[in-house]
Amino acid sequence: MSRLSSLDPDLLSPQQRKVYDDIESGPRGEVGGPLAVWLRSPNLADRAQRLGEFVRFNSSLSPILSELAILVTARYWSAQYEWFMHEPFALKAGLKPEVVAAIREKRVPIFDSPEEQLVYDFAINLHDKHSIDEGLYRYAVETLGETSVVDLVGILGYYVLVSMTLNVFEVNVPDGAVPSLKI
Repeated sequence: MSRLSSLDPDLLSPQQRKVYDDIESGPRGEVGGPLAVWLRSPNLADRAQRLGEFVRFNSSLSPILSELAILVTARYWSAQYEWFMHEPFALKAGLKPEVVAAIREKRVPIFDSPEEQLVYDFAINLHDKHSIDEGLYRYAVETLGETSVVDLVGILGYYVLVSMTLNVFEVNVPDGAVPSLKI
């Protein structure tokens, strides 16, 4: 992190230590990226990491749709760290490499799956227009269901918070890694 120094886990306050331990023992297994920033405000860190755990690991969306939404958001905000961390997850979830490359290069991807196309269109529209028109909304609810549309908005919103945090505090990709997004 270029704007903030790393926190020494041995010097954390009791409240910070509890949040740190909760994150480390959860599905992420480590405290890095935005979580390390948020730890400076342990109440924020606790609430944000719990929301992040839900939208990342427990939402009603399949991993491929969730990771697609995350990549679109990371690209929209040019959040290098987020892209670096989630590109492998998206590929592992089954997102095609050519789709990932198109998003990385700010080209419109070609999808085989109508659900992937829908999530992409929904995310782009929400980021660009800050709203969803009635036709796209109805199609999303018919295709994904109300719960999944709510979860999709939650994923997009959470990863905007993540991206803003990463960009403001200039959280870079891990040492030795090369950023892959062209700004």
